[in-house]
Amino acid sequence: MTSQREAELLESVPKGLLINGEWRDASDGGTFDVLDPATGKVLATLASATSEDAKAALDAADAVQASWARTSARERSEILRRGFELIQERAEDFALLMTLEMGKPLNEAMGEVKYGNEFMRWFSEEAVRHNGRYNETPEGNMKMIVQHKPVGPCLLITPWNFPLAMATRKVAPAVAAGCTMVLKPAKLTPLTAQLFAQVMMEAGLPAGVLNVVAGKSASQISGPIMQDHRLRKVSFTGSTPVGRQLLKDAADNVLRTSMELGGNAPFIVFDDADIDDAVEGAMAAKMRNMGEACTAANRFLVQDSVAEEFTRKFAEKMAALKPGRGTEEDVNVGPVIEESAREDIHSIVTKAVEQGAKVATGGEKIEGDGYFYRPTVLTDVPHDAEILREEIFGPVAPVTTFATEDEAIELANASEYGLASYIYSKDYNRLIRVADQIEFGLVGFNQGVISNAAAPFGGVKQSGLGREGGAEGIEEYSTVQYIGIADPYAKK
Repeated sequence: MTSQREAELLESVPKGLLINGEWRDASDGGTFDVLDPATGKVLATLASATSEDAKAALDAADAVQASWARTSARERSEILRRGFELIQERAEDFALLMTLEMGKPLNEAMGEVKYGNEFMRWFSEEAVRHNGRYNETPEGNMKMIVQHKPVGPCLLITPWNFPLAMATRKVAPAVAAGCTMVLKPAKLTPLTAQLFAQVMMEAGLPAGVLNVVAGKSASQISGPIMQDHRLRKVSFTGSTPVGRQLLKDAADNVLRTSMELGGNAPFIVFDDADIDDAVEGAMAAKMRNMGEACTAANRFLVQDSVAEEFTRKFAEKMAALKPGRGTEEDVNVGPVIEESAREDIHSIVTKAVEQGAKVATGGEKIEGDGYFYRPTVLTDVPHDAEILREEIFGPVAPVTTFATEDEAIELANASEYGLASYIYSKDYNRLIRVADQIEFGLVGFNQGVISNAAAPFGGVKQSGLGREGGAEGIEEYSTVQYIGIADPYAKK
């Protein structure tokens, strides 16, 4: 049942499309519902953008691009800093809203507010440090100026699993670089993005710089924008198949692209690891966001001699978790995002068991309201089982074993994905050896959660291209211009 506080918060969130600084209805009056995955009931009804609305959003972004690009770095920095402070002030509202529309427990949602808001602070600082260079050519006949300019209007497409962090991770560097934006949040969790956009306007972001168009049809929104020559960049976080299609679409207008796509993270436990520490790390790497994260540990590769101890302790921890609506006390596992996702997860588990895996705990849907799945550990998973090649995106942990370091490396790399990976060992030399040989953009060493606003986030292979966060993040929204100046003192 929705509490009075929940009802008041939901009422305060804008329900329209944000175009040129105004919240408006869809051009055809269309709407779509946002559901609570813990109950399956409607939380709110939002305007559903059409192709015409998408074009209007790009019109607004394009109209102010030139003037926004001319604003000082300090002005952009201070807007981001004010946004950071406003999000801090409303942290409980953002956390509750994410719990309602996405399902994660409140303490996890508060963690996302802190993590996501760090991108606001980080890029408020990077905005004034995004320097070019001035130097002489090697021949001594010219002076060189290399400067960074905003790439131009951007389309930012965010996923449903981290509604605030994925928005701030894209919007903050775009603002810092001087780009205007059209933000398309996921239809399953758009409410957080709506509140975030409202906060950014309160922070002083000029009309038209950030436009938000949510809707029930992603292609109706992204299609016409991607085909428009005024768009200069697309940044997408989501599935690899959709990312591949967007890359094809981006080729027609030679768009700058950032793609943060699927993952299949190996969690490697060597025989010299602190097993209790590894189990704690496994819980963090697997169960953050109910396993619905591209960085979630997806394959647990454990050395033979410690496999029984690790699996037993890991299964005990997983079995002790309490599923429920994220607003309830002591709940530490929320629902998965929708019924189709739960069916997919159960199908993956069923197929794994058919292929020889054993259920140590879980392995079943939880009956009743909402889309809950029992936290699951599978043991004796064959190396050729399909579950080790798929992105599970749920609270399921398949455990398989290896004998040697070389075999662990081979198993880790046996995936088309290359985003996150985790290594547990007491041997720092082993860390260097293994990190040099595994094909992943992120490596956690004795650490189950490694994402940080100050670090470059991104993968290799089918996990995408480009980096978000860190000093590299602002580069994704910049283009480089070189100016060669004749040196009057150079010898003729």
